[in-house]
Amino acid sequence: MQLRKDCAYALIVPTSMGVRLTPPNGQPMHCSDTFMMQATSAETNVASVASYLGLKVKVLTTFVKDSPIARFIKDDLAGRHMDYEGKELEQGGPWGYRHQFNLADSGYGTRGPRVHNDRAGEVGRTLDAKDFDLERIFKREGVQIVHLSGLIAALSPQTGSFCLELGRAAKRHGTRICFDLNYRASFWKGREKELHEIFAEIAGLSDVLVGNEEDFQLCLGIEGPEAGGKDLAAKIESFKVMIARAKERFPNASVFATTLREVVSTETHLWGAIMSEGANWHIVEPREITVLDRIGGGDGFVGGLLYAILRGWEPAKWVQFGWACGALATTMLTDYAQPADEEQVWSVWQGNARVRR
Repeated sequence: MQLRKDCAYALIVPTSMGVRLTPPNGQPMHCSDTFMMQATSAETNVASVASYLGLKVKVLTTFVKDSPIARFIKDDLAGRHMDYEGKELEQGGPWGYRHQFNLADSGYGTRGPRVHNDRAGEVGRTLDAKDFDLERIFKREGVQIVHLSGLIAALSPQTGSFCLELGRAAKRHGTRICFDLNYRASFWKGREKELHEIFAEIAGLSDVLVGNEEDFQLCLGIEGPEAGGKDLAAKIESFKVMIARAKERFPNASVFATTLREVVSTETHLWGAIMSEGANWHIVEPREITVLDRIGGGDGFVGGLLYAILRGWEPAKWVQFGWACGALATTMLTDYAQPADEEQVWSVWQGNARVRR
């Protein structure tokens, strides 16, 4: 995949930032009184792989003015080596805007994790293209890849238009577009026609499409394969059928990818991945991984995939590095992978957990 040269940024992500509260030691949220707080969003989870490995990353978002949570988020992004840009909105009183709260425990053993999203008054729903100089960002500064998420595109009618404008500007200036479909039923309720049109246009502009069978069917209306078995081998074959149809609808996209996961217990998963690149298929057969916290594994996969593309590696390595970054993310209490270096990621891929001195 050819990328623009001489760009200020390797990767840009539009996002709505919030915080996650997690009880320690795998305890359930409802019976805990002590929590770890972290700044989070799915899109910055993706971007963290590139930022920790030394590439220039920018976050496009919006903040609540004078909010201590906004300050916490800004400091966190700076600590993750990310630039950020965004309008600051007045809170508007105690019932006004705020940053979302993600209440999520990690689960333990046979008790799976539970996630509760509290998004009332979410300031990220106001994201608007007019608040950003897109010509400066994409033409004068330059961006190699913009990563768009269905979570942001479906957050509100305003954010849907925002993502469309980003996609159009990126296309005009030769920036590659990655679109992770990320279907959420609660976001789509009563807005199906509107969102189908938005998602179809963004997908038509995109170079990389990420999503599972449900995402492609419900977001883009791609006809699904006939019902088959639920084992991972069947999922691989059904994904191939799905992507063959998606390629006909969206010929601009040259890369399609998804992860494969089977949960044995909270701490033990079978983790795999599949990627179509041009006429080639690259498959990582599911392998057992040990999980500390599963949230962010899929984002880590996309982050690793995009980093490998940005580095100009051969396509076979894209899915391998993505798989390993996803596996790495599940060993960390943050929602995102924080690779020390490329060697650490490749050690995960190789199954080498020996001590390094």
